[in-house]
Amino acid sequence: MRLILAILLPWLQFFTIGRPFAGIFCLILQVTLIGWIPAAIWSVYALSQYKTDQKIKQALGE
Repeated sequence: MRLILAILLPWLQFFTIGRPFAGIFCLILQVTLIGWIPAAIWSVYALSQYKTDQKIKQALGE
């Protein structure tokens, strides 16, 4: 579900993973049609990093 959100509304996805300042910057980037594609790519990348961080925390038992 978050992957679909990252592609359609990249700025909102940043708020769901706890990065509000990146979300605001991404919203500004997304306002332009040319900026939508880099914003979506950045959002998908940030989501993958978030998932990796969650797996590391789980493996360490924190």
